[in-house]
Parts: sequence; C-alpha cells; structure tokens
Amino acid sequence: MTELSIPDKSLVLLIGVSGAGKSSFAAKHFKPTQVLSSDYFRGLVSDDENNQEATADAFDALNYVAGKRLAAGLLTVVDATNVQPGSRATLIALAKQHHVLPVGIVLDVPEAVCVQRNAARADRTFGADVIARQRSQLRRSQKHLVREGLKKVHTLHGQEEIDAATIVMQPLINDRTGLTGPFDVIGDVHGCRGELESLLTELGWDLEWENKKAVGASHPEGRIAVFVGDLVDRGPDTPGVLRLVMNMVEAGTAICVCGNHEQKLHRALTGRKVTVSHGLAESLDQLAGQPKEFQTRVAEFCYGLVSHYLLDGGDLVVAHAGLPERFHGRASGRVRSFALYGDTTGETDEYGLPVRYPWANDYRGRAMVLYGHTPIPEVEWVNNTLCLDTGAVFGNKLTALRYPEREIVSVPSVKVWYEPTKPLIPAAPPEREPDLLELSDVAGKRVIETKLHGRVTVTAEHAAAALEVMSRFALDPRWLLYLPPTMAPVNTSAVPDLLEHPAEAFTAYLADGVRELLCEEKHMGSRAVVLICRDEDTARKRFGVAGPGVIHTRTGRAFFADKRGDELLAGVRDAIGAAGLWAELDTDWLLLDAELLPWSAKAGGLIREQYAAVGAAATAALPVAADTLRQAAGRGLDVAELLARTESRLANAAAFDLVHQRYCWPTDGLDGLRLAPFQLLASEGRNHAGTAHAWHLAQADKMISVAPGLFTATRTIAVDAEDPASVAKAVAWWEELTATGGEGMVVKPAANVSRGKRGLVQPGLKVRGREYLRLIYGPDYTEPANLQRVRQRKIAGKRSLALREYALGMEGLDRLAAGEPLWRVHECVFAVLALESEPVDPRL
Repeated sequence: MTELSIPDKSLVLLIGVSGAGKSSFAAKHFKPTQVLSSDYFRGLVSDDENNQEATADAFDALNYVAGKRLAAGLLTVVDATNVQPGSRATLIALAKQHHVLPVGIVLDVPEAVCVQRNAARADRTFGADVIARQRSQLRRSQKHLVREGLKKVHTLHGQEEIDAATIVMQPLINDRTGLTGPFDVIGDVHGCRGELESLLTELGWDLEWENKKAVGASHPEGRIAVFVGDLVDRGPDTPGVLRLVMNMVEAGTAICVCGNHEQKLHRALTGRKVTVSHGLAESLDQLAGQPKEFQTRVAEFCYGLVSHYLLDGGDLVVAHAGLPERFHGRASGRVRSFALYGDTTGETDEYGLPVRYPWANDYRGRAMVLYGHTPIPEVEWVNNTLCLDTGAVFGNKLTALRYPEREIVSVPSVKVWYEPTKPLIPAAPPEREPDLLELSDVAGKRVIETKLHGRVTVTAEHAAAALEVMSRFALDPRWLLYLPPTMAPVNTSAVPDLLEHPAEAFTAYLADGVRELLCEEKHMGSRAVVLICRDEDTARKRFGVAGPGVIHTRTGRAFFADKRGDELLAGVRDAIGAAGLWAELDTDWLLLDAELLPWSAKAGGLIREQYAAVGAAATAALPVAADTLRQAAGRGLDVAELLARTESRLANAAAFDLVHQRYCWPTDGLDGLRLAPFQLLASEGRNHAGTAHAWHLAQADKMISVAPGLFTATRTIAVDAEDPASVAKAVAWWEELTATGGEGMVVKPAANVSRGKRGLVQPGLKVRGREYLRLIYGPDYTEPANLQRVRQRKIAGKRSLALREYALGMEGLDRLAAGEPLWRVHECVFAVLALESEPVDPRL
C-alpha cells in the first residue's frame, strides 16, 4: 500500500495523459462533489464532453467553480490531463489566490496501455499521436513540477501502484482545532525571562528551576500556554526565555507561533545575510555564550514555528501580528507574511516607522484573534481581537489573556530593558488654549484616527483647497461643529429605463447584514446645519463667540446674508422651548441637520442662469424646429427620423422645465420658507448619532407641532429588507413620490450608525427619481443611447468618499460630546471640507 498524504485544504491536480485512469482514480478516492472534471465541464458548456473546441469555455467555468470551493476552504480535485505547464500555472495561481496548497498526483501509465484504453472507447476519436504528444509533455514536465509551485507531488508508476494507493487527508500543521484549552495566551516576551517567570507564577503555573532560572512549567489545572511570538531580541536573557519555552513546547504544556524576530534570528543563526538591528545584536551576543548544541536547537525551534494556530474548534486564532478572517487556517506566503509582519498603509510616522493598517477595525470573524507585534500601553478589545504586546521590554508590562475566561493578567516590567524608537506612551502635547484654532491643526498632510473607520488621510493639496474656502468664505470656525458628508447613490438600476431604483438600496444593505431600514422623503431644498443656542450667554461660554447661533451650508458658509438668518434662528429657538426640548435633553444648545425649502431661496441665481435658461431656450426653439420639419414632411421630404428625434427632445425639454419649477416658490422674509429637520445631531455632552432615526424624527415632530408654519415634516416608511411585501410597499411609495418629478428618497439603516459584514455601512443611499435626474444629467439623458452611456457611471469613489466624510463627522461629534477642545472638533470638520476637493463626478 502506498499512502498519499493530501492537505485537507488543498487544490489537487490529477496529472496524466488521456486514458491514464484519472477519472477512475478520482471516483475511488474522492467524493463526487470534490472532483471537477474537464470532460464534465465541456459537456456543461457544449452538450458534448469530447468537444475540444469548448475547452476554453469549459476551463473558465471549471476555474470559477474551483475558486468558489477554495474560497470556502473545501478540498478540490481537478480531473484533467494537466500535462501542459500553462494549464497547471492557471490552477496553481488559483490556489495561491485562495491561500491553499496546490498538490499534484501524477498517474504515469505506459503509453501503450493508454492507447489501448482510448481505442476501446467509442467516444474517443483521437489517435495514438495525441497520446504520444501528451506523454512527451508529461515527461518534460515531471522534473519541474515543484519548481512550478506545486507544494507536494506524488507520482504513481503503473497500474499496480495506482491500485495500491490510498489517500490520507492531513490537516495543516496550523490546524489545532482539536486542542480546546483552557489557554494562557502570552504577549511578546522579548528576552524578559524574569517577567515571564513572574507572569507564569501569577497565572498559577508550577515552575521547574535550575540554577535559579525556570527551565520548565506545568499547570495544575492542565492549562496550555500559547506564546504569540517575539520571544527573542532586545531583552536581558533571550537564551533563558528560549530554554523555558522550548522545554514547555517539548513537554506539551505550551505551543508557540512564529514572530518576525524568530524569523530573523533563524536566518542569522543559519548564516543568512541579515541587518543586525532592532535588538538582534543582543540575542546573538547572548547566544554566543551558549553551547553550540543549544544554538542549533534554537535555530531548529525557530524554523519549525508556524505562522498561526486555529484552536478550540476554530473559535480561537493566535498569530503574531494578527490575521483577517480570510486567512484563517490557510497556507501561503501572503498568509505567513501577514501573520508575522501585519500590513501597513505605506506611510511612515514621525519616527520613521511604518504606519500599521488597522485590520482589526474591519474584523467581523467568528473566531477570537489574539496577537502582539505592535506594543501598546494598555490592551483593548477591538471587534473580538486583542493585542497582547504591552511593551514588557520597554519598561511597561507583560500581559496574558486567560481563555476562555477572557481575563487579562499582567505583571510590571522590572525596568526599561531597551529604549523604544517610538515612545510607548506618547508625550502629552504642549498646553494650549482649548478653543484657539491654529494653522498647524489643519495645514499640510493630515492623518485623522476615527473610531468608526480607522485612519482617514487628507492630502496637503486638499488641505490647501479647504484653507482657501475656510479663510475666504466660511463662518467663524468656532461655529462650525459639523459638516454633512456627501451622500452615496445606489448601484445603477437593473430596470432598463431607470438609472436608480430602491431595489438596489435594499439589496446593498441586506448584503451588509442590515435588515431594518427607514426610507425618508428627500426634500429638494438646500442642506442646512443649524446650531442654536438658548441665549447669547450660552454661545459665549460654550463656543467663545457671540450670537444666537448659525445656519450654514454643507461647505460652512452662512446661509443668509441678511436679517432672515437671525429671524429664522429666533423661530427655531422659540419652537425648541415650546416643545420642551431644552429641559428634556438637559442642554442649552442643539445642533440640527435639516433641509431648507424652497430650493430657490438659496439657489435662485443658479436656477435662473442654468436650469430656467436651458428650459426656456429649448421650449422656445424646439417647437419651431418641429413645425418646420412637419411642413417639410408634408412636402414629401424624408425627415421622419429627424422629426421624431426633435419631438422627443421637445418632450424632454418640457419635462425638464417642469422639474425645477416644482422646487421654486416666492418667499418674503420668513414667509414661504420651510425648515425640514431630520436629525438632532448633538446636544451638551451627547452625540445622538447612535440613536435610531425614529427618535430623531420624533424630536422634529415636537418642533413641527408647535410651529407648523416654520417647519415641514419628513415623510417616511419603514422597510424590512427581507420581507418582499414590505419592500414592494416601499417601492410603490417611491414611485408615487417621483411620478410627478419629486426628487426621491434616502434609504438609511433604521438604527442609524451601523456596522455590517464589511465594516462601516453607508449612513444613507439616495434613490432619485427618473424625472428629477434630468436636472442632474440633462433633459435628454433618458434617450436610449445617452442612458446607456450614463449607466456606465462609476460610484466606488463616491461611496468611499461618503464613508470617510461620515466617519470624520461622527468623530467630530464624539469629540464634542466628550468635551474635547474645540480645535480637536474643528480638525474633523476641516477634513470633511478638504475631502470635498477629491475629483468625484459631481452628478453622482
């Protein structure tokens, strides 16, 4: 019997000429669902398994299915000749893409046997020359298979070996899912033997001593120690740490993953060229005093460490630098690299160190991930992940997590053993006036850390553009607590004559795991942020500026240049008081997000010069052109096509003219103005963004009820995205809103700020009506050729911008609620304004 060891997460290539018995071998040793046969896929795409002309399409389909299986971590076997390097290369690349091991099984059967078998099959019409050519290709390839990227190659010579073979499924060495603990997971030790001994003692371990140094340890309750790597370098006794941990691993009381420092130490000990830095010199000096046998043992130990472990049925993952879910239990150079080094943004900080990509912010996996690598002052849970490197060697402490208890245990460092390049605890910034805004707060490139979306970068060029706007046009920045983010559109509709439709919004949110939604009528007005103070004394004390408050645009400019601003603020203040909101919210100021109607109140010049002028010109000229063409047709001229196009343009122009008119009406002072508040952003000590939208609308209703002449309500409809009847009702509502030119609606997570399967989800997706979009894309955008072109729009950049601006806005409100200095709030506001300079299609 010949045992063939196959990793249980792998892509297996059966390699052999036609007639070698690959299909029979596959049927004998693998499940039918695991085997993807090239003949079967030829049949799928052409109804003929022997149609060689269908080979390209067959392998496209086969590779697609193989990719889906590998993404799910399923063993996949490809039953094809695979004798050509090109066909193998595609499959090997597919395995690497999904971080599984590619394995080859070569069935080396005599040529004459293969010829005889093919001759006996009526469906095989090719001659012996094809077998000879395949045989020659196989012979040339066999010695290069490992070099091509196959991690393991099994070759079976002749039918007797093939019949005697058995398949043994072998879990990857990182698969320790059967090891259930309990565990004590220990952070980066870095040669701090004394601290490690103290921590093990604190955790209840019994230590074995030799010459006053611990050389082994066991736990009376049978707990297992798990080391996250970086045992070596920098600290005072790397050999002592290694001796203790290696003995524990050999005794079965501990396991250890590889850290980047073990990787580098192994290279140095085996004579590889390395840069002796980051504490490696200390390890090499200390090991030089040890016996040669110990040095060899250390090199072998470091070489044998794996990149990560899956433990406790897959509920626990331990990797030195952390690991996203897609890499769990996989094996590839990319997986190992991430596990050892993490990922970076490509930027460096002021100390010249790489800025680490905050992968944990986006983690949504089932497994708990424990790691180290990047020292932090205190451990903090982030989406079921925990960094345990608390800088023991830098004078802070050595930390462990008791699993499954989730109990943190730490011991202090004896001293600073190694001065860090970057301070573990950043120096406090110099004292400054809390409400004083400085140019250095916003000038140049900025990287702002947000709780919702990690780091957001503002380039120096975009910051310069924002400074221009802020210095020339914006309000006193002390009033600017928030700027609304841009809003992302839905995906292009699948409905042929529509560009946008609510179905795409519901599908997008459901894909993110957000089911409960709220659809809000989209008022066609001008976005207005209202900061209202109970009295001027509040404004002076809280914001350092005199006045009742401000109403500003989404770019920070004053909404009104005349007395209407103060009059509107007075009306809002009185309504808040009459509605009892000052007392109910225990605040002397409120920040509201709203829409001010009509559109013409703010955009009158734009409407006259752009929309009305276009509509007037078109509706004046096109009827004359149409009449002339009708007369020409009456005289027998062939102008039917031109006449039809002109009449269609006339109808489009008339529709265009009607759209903008519905958003315009005369106003006199406050008469005719309407404010539609839809979100209460903040009040003293609170950011209200975490509260469901229904609450916000209820607060707006209180103001509307006491001042109906000033405010207007926002109509809404709740949607369960998994309920077809609920979805159909919302679609019908949108159709009713937009049938006569209404702008449309905004679909939002009902719970407000939401995280989904892929991280932060869009705060709202706008779904605009067919007629309203004429204002955006032009009167004739609905013509088939134009619509087809417009449908190719790319929205990824707009969505990315929307999320970043939203995260910045929420970060600013969080800082405001926490009582942080005003310049810290303004940093986020300014960044939103700067991001508006990014080149994004303004029609989206």
